[in-house]
Amino acid sequence: MTGSVLLALLPIVILIGLGMVLRRRGFLADSFWGQAERLGYFVLLPCLFFDGLAMAQLQSLPVGELALTLILSTILVAALVVILKPLMRLDGPAFTSVFQGSVRFNNYVGVTLAAGLFGAKGIALAAICNAAIVPTVNILCVLVFARFGSAKLSGRGILKQLVTNPLVVASLGGILFQALGLTIPAGIESAMKALGAASLPLGLLCIGAALEFRSARQWVGPVVTSSIMKFLAMPLATVMITMLTGLSGAALTTAVLFQVLPTASSAYIMARQLGGDAPLMAGITATQTLLALAAIPLVLIGLSDWLVL
Repeated sequence: MTGSVLLALLPIVILIGLGMVLRRRGFLADSFWGQAERLGYFVLLPCLFFDGLAMAQLQSLPVGELALTLILSTILVAALVVILKPLMRLDGPAFTSVFQGSVRFNNYVGVTLAAGLFGAKGIALAAICNAAIVPTVNILCVLVFARFGSAKLSGRGILKQLVTNPLVVASLGGILFQALGLTIPAGIESAMKALGAASLPLGLLCIGAALEFRSARQWVGPVVTSSIMKFLAMPLATVMITMLTGLSGAALTTAVLFQVLPTASSAYIMARQLGGDAPLMAGITATQTLLALAAIPLVLIGLSDWLVL
């Protein structure tokens, strides 16, 4: 059990570490990493999600139970963070970073881990997770930015952020293809699968390149708060919700796995665009990525009585 988790984590650690080394040594121009992130976010990862959902054999998977578990647990923790805001003594922009650090997750790490643990079934489960959580998290984050961010969003701005998110569009598009019984033409499907496969190593390299720990020391309180929510409250809420939904087996393991993932680097981009505290967001992202190397196996092993590993 422990070995399977660590074995699935090992390539992630190696690729993130390699990204850090490549960035620190200047092997590639600094401008490369931003463009690589853009390629992954707008092209490669959407191909992975669309292809995974459109072509997956979902009939044998508990799609409804998995999606409901993830949505309800995410909303529960998000509500808890908002309720606790008065105790944090943070200004609005700083709170948006704590909120993102509590609910946003790193797709690349999740898909790679799910594939390592459960193979093709893991990729299909991961695609369902993304289809459920990506829209939920983005709706919640955009609403929090609209309320607490320094760049106030209009109703039209909120709607634009939601309907133009490439991960939301790809996930919902894949579900629509699946529901209509459509298939992707063979040649196009092979190209999409290849592009999707490229998203995982490139995304992990970009995570390593983006890590910056110096800023994390300046905001110990917000970093600790968001990490407690992410690595403790979120997986516990997920297991509690399964008592209502009846989710079990590999689907439950994948759900907990996705809910204990560190914050994605896209949170920093969103903080810059929508009036959040971007330096604090960078510190939270870097610290959580490091903590996740210990938190993910500890949570999965700690909840092993309920999970399949």
